[in-house]
Amino acid sequence: MNDHIASSSTPDPAAMSAADVLGFDPFDREFLRDPYARYREMSSRGALFRTPGGLFVATTHELCTALLRDPRFGRGTTLPNGEDPGQPVASFLFLDPPDHTRLRALVSRAFTPRMVERLRPRVRAITTELIAGLEEETDLVSGLAYPLPVMVISEMLGVPPEDHVRFRDWSEKLARGLDPMLTADLQSETGRARTEFRDYFRELAALRRARPGDDLLSALTRVPELTESELLATCVLLLVAGHETTVNLIANGVLQLARRGLLRHAAERPKEVVEEVLRYDPPVQLTSRLALEDATLGGVPVPKGTLVMAVIGAANRDPAVFPDPDRFDVTREPGRHLAFGLGIHFCLGATLSRMEGEIALSALAGAAPGLELADAAPPYKENVVLRGPAALPVRLGGRKPVSEWA
Repeated sequence: MNDHIASSSTPDPAAMSAADVLGFDPFDREFLRDPYARYREMSSRGALFRTPGGLFVATTHELCTALLRDPRFGRGTTLPNGEDPGQPVASFLFLDPPDHTRLRALVSRAFTPRMVERLRPRVRAITTELIAGLEEETDLVSGLAYPLPVMVISEMLGVPPEDHVRFRDWSEKLARGLDPMLTADLQSETGRARTEFRDYFRELAALRRARPGDDLLSALTRVPELTESELLATCVLLLVAGHETTVNLIANGVLQLARRGLLRHAAERPKEVVEEVLRYDPPVQLTSRLALEDATLGGVPVPKGTLVMAVIGAANRDPAVFPDPDRFDVTREPGRHLAFGLGIHFCLGATLSRMEGEIALSALAGAAPGLELADAAPPYKENVVLRGPAALPVRLGGRKPVSEWA
């Protein structure tokens, strides 16, 4: 998003406040705790409005859906002809066709529903091991929500277990890099993390070329159409995107269920619970698209080169689509939420993330049905695009033997 904030049709954001550019203050603590009140206020300004900074903001389900599906809006980035294979390039998350189409196709087979379903026994085994190792009073982010998806995607890529701990700092900095209006210090930290992450995968890819394994990285090193730079960007994307969303899905789910004494429902109807968590408190709150040509959205002219921000958190609580949208209802029929996006950039790992969320929440409900929050208002990460608690202290209390729930 940062690359597009200062598009040619917007005023210089350096001379404006974050609130003027975005329509909200991303550094406000109250906003980080509960952005939805601000989203409702933004929605009252119209389905599509323009901030003083020149950014168009879409808040309704209808307009966000239209934006994400419209080929006239994209990321605004393609790979240059004659690319130097050794130079960094953007991951396919930030590319438009045909580069996006080509690179996504190279890894999409690893994330089909059939391939993901084969991972179910392993995901269950990791979940059982993690929950069995939890203390009676514990932080569920560091004890379950974070390590589960990291272990799964790392095993898929062929990353040695002893290296998992190295990823957390890199990943957190890259996740912050998705946010708009970063300070110079944060931009520098993000750049260093990206370089260190790429260097790590460069060395690991060399090892896999010499001694291939039965993993995704080994398979990617054998694809002749993939340049070295594209390979590294894809690996970093898969590892970061392969767990950041799921960490927040699991943590947000436990928080919402425990607040209402509804954790048992995760064991009884895990699919419905996960879909309601994704709708009510989505891990990804915002996304953006650049007008690749002069276009019209919701009857409003959008000039070429103008950024449009889709507020997923607002669209998922649109009363025109979701009755009583501010009520967390695990019996709600799964609807058309936009938590994983739409169109060509629909989340590649959505099936895997859903499965991990269902298994983690249902297993936790079976193992510790008396789970209670030790902090009813846990601290949130200082992220804007991605949303989830930084820590989630709980008391398990009355945990059942593994034989009764695993």
